[in-house]
Amino acid sequence: MNKKDISDGVVHEVPADLRVALISDQKALAAWEDLTPLARNEWICWVISVKKPETRKEHVERTRTEIKEGVRRPCCWYGCIHRTDKPVSPSVQKIVLDKKLKRKGYR
Repeated sequence: MNKKDISDGVVHEVPADLRVALISDQKALAAWEDLTPLARNEWICWVISVKKPETRKEHVERTRTEIKEGVRRPCCWYGCIHRTDKPVSPSVQKIVLDKKLKRKGYR
């Protein structure tokens, strides 16, 4: 598949599973192309940041469905922590730290 078929985000390229889901649905693809590069990047990061394959499948499907409905950003997503063009905000740092501590059983 040609990379020109779909636009990437600011930092992340569209992963293969999300690419297939979007290209197979013309309305979703049109909505995807209407998003800003930063918004696309947040959806991509939201999809790739999960650990379990079944959760990733859910995120891919939810991305496809929600962007068709006009949702511009992932719900409750605090932004892509992989961006290098700006520092991670203090509020995002706290969210990430809280998640790490909770996973390790400290909270």
